[in-house]
Amino acid sequence: MAPLLAARGVSKSFFGNPVLRDVSIALQPGRVHALLGENGAGKSTLINLLSGALRPDGGTIEVDGRAVARMTPALARQAGIAVVQQELSLTASLSIAENIGLGAYPKRFGLVDYSALAARAKAACELVGLHEPLSTPVGQLPLGRRQMVEIAKALYRKPRVLILDEPTSSLSATETKILTDLLERLRSEGIAILYISHRLNEVMKLCHHVTVLKDGICTADRSLEGTDAAGLVRLMVGRDPGDLFPQWRPSPSPATAISVRDFSAGLMRDVDLDIRTGEVLGIGGLVGQGQEDLLLGLYGAIPARTASATVNGAPGLPGGVPRANALGLAYVPADRKREGLHLIHTITTNMMLPAFARLPALKLRSRRAERETARGLATQLGIKGDLARQAQALSGGNQQKVALAKWMPHDPLVLLLNDPTRGVDVETKREIYLMLRAFAAAGKAVVLLSSDTPELVHLCERVAVVREGRIAAMLERAALSEEAIVSAAMGAENRKVAA
Repeated sequence: MAPLLAARGVSKSFFGNPVLRDVSIALQPGRVHALLGENGAGKSTLINLLSGALRPDGGTIEVDGRAVARMTPALARQAGIAVVQQELSLTASLSIAENIGLGAYPKRFGLVDYSALAARAKAACELVGLHEPLSTPVGQLPLGRRQMVEIAKALYRKPRVLILDEPTSSLSATETKILTDLLERLRSEGIAILYISHRLNEVMKLCHHVTVLKDGICTADRSLEGTDAAGLVRLMVGRDPGDLFPQWRPSPSPATAISVRDFSAGLMRDVDLDIRTGEVLGIGGLVGQGQEDLLLGLYGAIPARTASATVNGAPGLPGGVPRANALGLAYVPADRKREGLHLIHTITTNMMLPAFARLPALKLRSRRAERETARGLATQLGIKGDLARQAQALSGGNQQKVALAKWMPHDPLVLLLNDPTRGVDVETKREIYLMLRAFAAAGKAVVLLSSDTPELVHLCERVAVVREGRIAAMLERAALSEEAIVSAAMGAENRKVAA
């Protein structure tokens, strides 16, 4: 049977640097095909070739077994190819329905038929469990729900080939289950699915075949039958994976870095919480329960109130980001492209952004010192290449390293991290984990909001599980398990909450 979509011996270079070299992949109807590789391995470039966003320098793209002379996004849409990118392509000011139908609005007498649009958008939303009013502006939705809108947008076009790039990276357990069931249904209907994920447990559960890229070369193209997760890691990184999580050691004599009583911010209400020095405190729960508001309120990025608070020995909440930074707090957002980096500026500039904010208005900048600082950070974090490149030239994992690295010269006392390993490969995850454990071991505090439950279990001293704007459970390390976190998040058990 001819594949619905295939690449045959494709190559692609940028500015003389090869990104893909003689890569082939074939997407068969009714099969979930995994595409794996470290950040920078060439996965995004291959997706862009398959969908017509880029043209290959060599090789061919085939649809239904026939070579396409020049694949374009328009031809890809006509062929029924839909892509859900890791970085969402939604317009915040438009409604859910308008985003879902964007570029393919039904027309009546030359005008948009909003009744037909609403009906078709509602059907797509029902497939992914979206029940918010279709008139809701997408910008008002949390990241996980925006991800579901992006998936509904792809389904709206009734694709024959569905390409999903890290689709569960910001989804709750419930939303992930909905997507898993949906993919099985689509597969049974003969749709070809290309699935890109760094969550290997999902790959082993969902996929039937795998293609692995390393440094732009295909290192494996095989059935997943008889393959385990460790074997996949070896194919990606070229060696045994070792232990992903660094060894945990208890912090000696922890003090209190942040203490709040009756804290409220955004969806969070009446929270009592102590964050200790020398610990990684996890924040878990279903997406959209208020976890992000907890971090933003502590950081002074949104209004917050409290009966009493101390932050690194100073009374009261910061009340604003400049004051928070002065008190030793640093925040890394989940959406690195929109909130964590200025992608059109250089890597060096992005690494120095907090320094610019603290620089007196009349003081001249030392470009040489900035370059030396950036080079040191890049060496420490394994960021290779010319630091004068735009940050958008980096892979997602390296962009995340930059978002973390920019705070290191300022020696923060508390790191507030919002899903810092979302969409990064296993080796980059390990590097980030080592950094966080070293940070805590130095007597500082890490607050880790994560949608990756195993990450919370293996990395944290304690996990505060948030449900409906309150801390539903504070799980100490001895009681940490994926089951305990999920049970508390779903309200299945009542546990005593400790500060």
